[in-house]
Amino acid sequence: MPEPTGVIHDIGYQRYTGPRLGRRHVFGALYLHGVRTAFGLGRSVKAKIFPWLVVGIVLLVAAAVTAIRSQIGEVIMTYAQFADAMSWLVIFFVAVAAPELVSRDLRSGVLPLYFSRPLPHADYPLAKLLALVTALFLLLGAPQLLMFLGGAFTADGMGAVWDELLDLLPGLLYAGLWAVVFASVGLLIASMTGKRAFAAGGIVAVFLMTTPIVGILSVLPSQTANQLAGIASPPTLVQGVGLWTMRDLLVTEDNSADLDLGSFGPVYALVAVALVAGCVALLLARYKKVAAR
Repeated sequence: MPEPTGVIHDIGYQRYTGPRLGRRHVFGALYLHGVRTAFGLGRSVKAKIFPWLVVGIVLLVAAAVTAIRSQIGEVIMTYAQFADAMSWLVIFFVAVAAPELVSRDLRSGVLPLYFSRPLPHADYPLAKLLALVTALFLLLGAPQLLMFLGGAFTADGMGAVWDELLDLLPGLLYAGLWAVVFASVGLLIASMTGKRAFAAGGIVAVFLMTTPIVGILSVLPSQTANQLAGIASPPTLVQGVGLWTMRDLLVTEDNSADLDLGSFGPVYALVAVALVAGCVALLLARYKKVAAR
């Protein structure tokens, strides 16, 4: 009978004896990795092209607005109006970033590895959602800070700088509203499929294809339908909340509001809260189902 020829090689594997980090560190790692992924950091050059192209455009617009203001001495675009003007870029940013955050993991089948660690099923989607909200807020907030610095350096005295700051803060809050609503809707849609192209197309469709519904409701003979038309689409829903809460910063002497809210401003706010809460609840239910597989 031949002698056995198999050999067990010691290749140096050792048991881990260091500190075992818990849930908070896992959540933080997922969040930080999500923010980096949204901007293509730590990935190939190809993955960086679109997000940094968008970043470059919004910063270029902010720089142009600041330069024109310094030359003519007048505000041509408020901080809140800047967020409105850049909303179409935010849609496409979400359509690319959200599938990168969740669809790739669904397609590659790595979620069982995540959930095998001390990570509750709710932590994964919440970390990804917080990462996308942060990325969108940075996308809209950083250019506003650039505009603020330009305005502060050209302001006459500390009183004018303080007034400039008081204009900036509502603009940042408005940017946060855009970020929360768009991230909630976009991530929910992306979580439904592991194919990034389908997820991106679905996100663009929801944000853009609902706009004609707003147009149809706006021309109906019912005044109530006209004033509630903006609820039918996420972008106009956010704009409606903005008009209700900071109308003076969004509507100036040089422009007029596209939406007529009437007395339905609080309704827009309640619908926005319900939309975000519903999207988060469905997102958690989706990953509870995935974790149970």
